[in-house]
Amino acid sequence: MFDKLEFIEERFEELGHKISDPEVINDQKLWQKLMKEHSEMSLIVEKYKEYKSAKQGIEDAKEMLQESNDEEIRELAKMELSELEGSIEGIEVELKKLLLPKDPNDERNVILEVRAGAGGDEAGLFAAELLRLYIRYAERQRWKVEILNTNDTGVGGIKEASVMIKGQGAYSRLKFESGTHRVQRIPQTESGGRIHTSTATIAVLPEVDDVEVEIKQTDLRIDVFRSSGNGGQSVNTTDSAVRVTHLPTGLVVSCQDGKSQLSNKEKALQVLKARLYEIEQNKQNEEIAEQRRSQVGTGDRSAKIRTYNFPQGRITDHRVPVTMYKLDSYMEGEIDDMIDELVTFFQAEALKDLEE
Repeated sequence: MFDKLEFIEERFEELGHKISDPEVINDQKLWQKLMKEHSEMSLIVEKYKEYKSAKQGIEDAKEMLQESNDEEIRELAKMELSELEGSIEGIEVELKKLLLPKDPNDERNVILEVRAGAGGDEAGLFAAELLRLYIRYAERQRWKVEILNTNDTGVGGIKEASVMIKGQGAYSRLKFESGTHRVQRIPQTESGGRIHTSTATIAVLPEVDDVEVEIKQTDLRIDVFRSSGNGGQSVNTTDSAVRVTHLPTGLVVSCQDGKSQLSNKEKALQVLKARLYEIEQNKQNEEIAEQRRSQVGTGDRSAKIRTYNFPQGRITDHRVPVTMYKLDSYMEGEIDDMIDELVTFFQAEALKDLEE
């Protein structure tokens, strides 16, 4: 680890000189590339310098204890030694975290899909509430949200919906939300006061570039149809909705929330590319990781990841596990505490794997 840290520090210093070179500054493409690399290293280098400073402080305090006969100075040295030895372990853990391989998708925008699961109308209502939750969260982060497609149930719920969330680090914050979400509550239609259990699934897909997923036009069947549900003046009057079928895989994506047929086609293709990218990633994960880690990394939808219990006002994540009693604010998009718990947990798991 320390050989790697020395190399990173040397490279950081080298980049510092390069980005100040007038010739490099004139080449904006190269300058931006080097600036990005320099910026990505800065946290690691700063933490490594803190580590080296603490190690040097420990050596100095030990030397003072050996050489000084002054009891007051020796007492100060003991206090400093105790404090520095207590902090060095924490700094090492932070360094290990910073050196963990970064998920290449972390900085990408997100296509978030919500689908009603088991539970009839109640599942559709819960799916709609989850969609609202994530839109509220995105707004709190000052991210841009664009509705790609919605399929309403007619009673205030949704069968399925997809949204594009654009913002720095969107995937890194939302990627652990993929999976089956379960709700336990008394539906408004339940006269006997019995608690029902319903489910909805969330899929979080990183937005991908055209160069990463190649789709042949001959592999596509594109159908147009009349939009349904609430919308603008053009809804229900023109054949603007688009359904794209990827023939090799059988994947089908529909989009009807755009203002034109062309807009809907472009959005549907965005979602299709993200799904194909996810399929390819899943294949790679299965080849290089244990099944447990594959499910964590890809949000295996067969696993119930979270329970929302309304009578008790609690949210429980079954992977960490962690339980929070603040359901009202949570459903308003205040989910950072849960996300932080998940990030910390999976970082710890990755550190265990690194040390094995």
